[in-house]
Amino acid sequence: MLMRLVTALVLCLALFARPAAAQSILRDAETEALLDDMSRPLIAAAGLDPRNVKVVVINDREINAFVAGGQVVYIHSGLIAAADNTNEVQGVIAHELGHVAGGHVVRFSEGAKAATGISIVSLLLGAAAIAAGAGEAGMGILSAGQQAAMGKFLAFTRTQESSADQAGASYLSKAGISGQGSIAFFKKLQNLEFRLGIPQEDSYARTHPLSGERVSILEGQYRADPAWNVKTDPALESRFQRVKAKLVGFVSEPATTLRLYPEGNNGEPSRYARAYAWHKSAYPDKAQTEVSALLAMRPHDPYYLELEGQILLESGKPVEALGPLREATQRTGNAPLIAALFGHALIATEDPANFAEARRVLRAAVARDNDNPFAWYQLGVVYEREGDRPRAALATAERYNMLGQARLALTSAQMAMSGIPEGSADWLRAQDIAMVSQAQVEQERRRR
Repeated sequence: MLMRLVTALVLCLALFARPAAAQSILRDAETEALLDDMSRPLIAAAGLDPRNVKVVVINDREINAFVAGGQVVYIHSGLIAAADNTNEVQGVIAHELGHVAGGHVVRFSEGAKAATGISIVSLLLGAAAIAAGAGEAGMGILSAGQQAAMGKFLAFTRTQESSADQAGASYLSKAGISGQGSIAFFKKLQNLEFRLGIPQEDSYARTHPLSGERVSILEGQYRADPAWNVKTDPALESRFQRVKAKLVGFVSEPATTLRLYPEGNNGEPSRYARAYAWHKSAYPDKAQTEVSALLAMRPHDPYYLELEGQILLESGKPVEALGPLREATQRTGNAPLIAALFGHALIATEDPANFAEARRVLRAAVARDNDNPFAWYQLGVVYEREGDRPRAALATAERYNMLGQARLALTSAQMAMSGIPEGSADWLRAQDIAMVSQAQVEQERRRR
């Protein structure tokens, strides 16, 4: 019974850190390019190396963002959908970068250890009371110890949140970006707190300060900043509205998308969202109508071309998809995600004459973006079609290694090594994967 109480406390503390691995990461070339441009000045203001910082979108309807280790900021798709403009999302990114620069993920574990230490002390005192026959007193000590532990932990996290608020405000100021979006978003959260019935008297029992408290602290500071009235670049705002509509169309139920972006509203974001809604609903002709209208507005827009190619490919027309996907790939400078889709279309034609181009395109894609299991899978397919089974096995090993499936990665890497010339670059890569995977397999075996 006593050990269960300790375990329950530890689990409760762990719930505050939501692992990104348990959620689905959304990858899209247009979205990633936009987030890079939105966050770049903030990353520089935070004194971080832009090569090491990533902003990643998570497929989750909750209005949330978090960091979970390293220099990665995770933003829920629901937050982007709830945001009215670029500036609001930049305020969130600035706050999360405050956590990154402050090393708060590392310090989070320190706070958890301190809280757990209080719980262990209460466990020992409670156990002694129970052993002496004072059962109720012993349980009271345990309960009080857990409350003290949680109170200390919550105070610790609130301090970190307040620190990240201040850091985020300084980054916005240094980057010359208005804090109006940050305030507007906190007010959105405050309205959500009201709707959910969260008490507004104090924030003692919360991990975050109340949104009203944050607004009252930050608003005067932001209003005094020279950047308060700075407007967002209209081109960047236009891109944001497109990406927002695209994400809504992709992650939402089609009925929801059509309610938010109804027929008759023929602006670019609305047509973009509806194109995805119709495509998800298996109405390729309606989806194509929307894309054709978009391409009439912007004939060579690479992301509209990408969507047209995707619709054609997934409607069983891979040959027709090649033209728009080839142009989209070229116009984005061989963006790896689009290039991977183009390579898939080349393979899907089942024309051996297209396999060499597919191999070149996919090899270039994984060279620039190694973290793409779809591209590795397609590269393995084209190697298999060409009869190069050892390199098909290497591509498969790369994919399984990335997905954390050590046993399958080890088997595939060993197959690759048996057929690739020893000492070559591909053989050495297969050896590296085999060694890492073998170590992981042995570690898993010891845990059992």
